[in-house]
Amino acid sequence: MLTHISIRNFTVVRELDVDFGAGMTVITGETGAGKSIMLDALGLCLGDRADPKAIRPGCERAEIVAGFDVSGVPPAQAWLRERDLLSGGDECLLRRVITAEGRNRAYINGSPATGQDCAALGAMLIDIHSQHAHQSLLRKAVQRELLDACADHLPLARAVEQTASDWLRTRRELDLLSGARDEQTARAQLLAYQVEELDKLKLSPGELAALELEQTLLGNAEEILQAAHAASELCDTHESGTRRALKLLSGDLHAAPAAAAARELLDSAAIQLREALGEIQHYIDSVEIDAPRLEEVRQRLEAIYDLARKHRVRPGELAELHRHLHDELQALAGGGQRLEQLQQALDELSEQYARAAARLGKQRRRAADSLVQQVAGVLDSLAMGQCQFQIALHARQSGDPHPQGSEEVEFLISTNPGAPPQPLGRIASGGELSRISLAIQVVTASTAAVPSMVFDEVDVGVGGAVAEVVGRLLRDLAARSQVLCVTHLPQVAAQGHQHLQVSKSSGKTSVQTSLRRLEKEDKVQEVARMLGGVKITEQTLAHAREMLETQATAD
Repeated sequence: MLTHISIRNFTVVRELDVDFGAGMTVITGETGAGKSIMLDALGLCLGDRADPKAIRPGCERAEIVAGFDVSGVPPAQAWLRERDLLSGGDECLLRRVITAEGRNRAYINGSPATGQDCAALGAMLIDIHSQHAHQSLLRKAVQRELLDACADHLPLARAVEQTASDWLRTRRELDLLSGARDEQTARAQLLAYQVEELDKLKLSPGELAALELEQTLLGNAEEILQAAHAASELCDTHESGTRRALKLLSGDLHAAPAAAAARELLDSAAIQLREALGEIQHYIDSVEIDAPRLEEVRQRLEAIYDLARKHRVRPGELAELHRHLHDELQALAGGGQRLEQLQQALDELSEQYARAAARLGKQRRRAADSLVQQVAGVLDSLAMGQCQFQIALHARQSGDPHPQGSEEVEFLISTNPGAPPQPLGRIASGGELSRISLAIQVVTASTAAVPSMVFDEVDVGVGGAVAEVVGRLLRDLAARSQVLCVTHLPQVAAQGHQHLQVSKSSGKTSVQTSLRRLEKEDKVQEVARMLGGVKITEQTLAHAREMLETQATAD
């Protein structure tokens, strides 16, 4: 579960540290006080996209740290262990840093992580239901995901998706090969001619560089030999002079250290000149004036250059081109065999998909019946017993494997007796849609495996006795999972095990949002404020106190 969150320099929050406990924690405050800021910060730790504009004005960076107790979450522990991110204890820290320059970094237990990693881990730790969930709930994809999550058959759904993807990929390759036989035949003929040309050229590794060097030597042989002979004569002359200088400095007369050093240098120079003279002679011996060989080299290079120009590649790329064309020709030569292999693979994938999709459809129908009954019970408690909630599973028109299975999932509702069920998006009343969305969220959340759930003003559009029911539903849910609820309803706030109040203060140059834990009489004052608005009377206080005492008695 979520144990604490630390926020620094995020939007209007300068510094905020909050500890959370088990049960139901309610977060309240005046409109515009920033009740959802903490949840926005938590979202960043869970991989949401970062915006440098969210940094508090005048600050260089924002930092958020969220701590979770993973002792009761084996999937999260396994995920961390696989990546060598499991700390010594049961705590897991998710940290996000955003800089004014636009850089942002994420960390898991102190190690750098990607936003995708944080999102993958966060999905195992906490589930956030926003006040706009009823909008996303209108999408069929979201409805299907909710049903699959409730049915706990996500591994089977993923297997169906993978099999369908493999089938589609195989089908595309088969269609490409089958529909391009004429083009392939023409291509094979062209490739055969090109490969034959390159085979005849027989360009060996390193041959091009060797030929170009040989052409340079043969083409400039006279100049090379002339310069080499002149260099040889100079070396011979200087060696003789060095030897004479060495002889002049020899003998007892030249016993000074400087003379000894000079002799040593002269001797070394003479040796090096002799060695250089030998290398020059070896160089002279390797160079010859051979006009026929020069012409032969030129013709060979011209053939290489002509073929490179023909294929529009550099001469040095001919060998790689040769291999590529040869491999493509071989692949086309085996095209018929490949077609048979692809067709066989396609048939096998179709059978695998049919079996897996049939199992998935059966489980979806069973899960749909259960979900409909549970949602109907919650709707009845929300004074919407006249509503008829249904989940339709429509067979797809195409018989081809589909990544999401053989049926489309659609949530239907009838808000009046006798009226035909319609898609959720066609419901006119926003209040009805909000309550229906809340019912579905509460039911699906109760089947979720995550240890913590956040409800961000999901009770919008309800009030009175229904609001009290909403509070009880969330409190009942908190018996199984940690629940954090941002609310504007006193009936919901009175149900919380812990109560956090958000407030905003304004200075001359800045705005600051703060948060404090309410106890006893402070709770009464806050619930009274939510009941009575600006003017709080003794009657309002008595009502608030009664609501809190009633809840305490119920426990």
